[in-house]
Amino acid sequence: MGLAKQFYSAFLPSLGYGLKEGAEGLSYALPVEEGQFPALPDFYVKPTFDGLPASAGNGAMIAFQARNQRQVRALHSAALAAGGLDEGAPDFRASYGPHFYVGYLRDPQGNKIALFSSDPTELKRGD
Repeated sequence: MGLAKQFYSAFLPSLGYGLKEGAEGLSYALPVEEGQFPALPDFYVKPTFDGLPASAGNGAMIAFQARNQRQVRALHSAALAAGGLDEGAPDFRASYGPHFYVGYLRDPQGNKIALFSSDPTELKRGD
C-alpha cells in the first residue's frame, strides 16, 4: 500500500483528487459540491479480498485526463520519479485522433496507467 500511495500521490493531487486513507486502503476522489453527483470516477487502492498479493490486470488500463499536454509531461515525469516504469513517453500516437496526446507507465504493482490530453486548442499530431 505504501508504494501505491507514493506513486499515485505523485500525480493525482495535480488532477484535483483528494486522498482519504484508512484501514480499508486508499481512496482518491474529486471534490463534489453539496447536492451534486461526481462527474468523474473516484479511484481506489484497496487490499485484495483473498489476502493474496495484488497483481496487475491482464489487458486492463486506467486512464487519467490531464488539462493539457504540458501537464501530461509533468505528471508522467512525477509518476516515474515516484516508482513508475515508463511504457511510452508522452507523445501523439498514430492510432488515435490528431489531438490525443498520451504517456503510458506502470505503477509499482504493474498496472498500466495512461495520462492523456485531447485539447483541440493545442498542437496536434503533424504540426
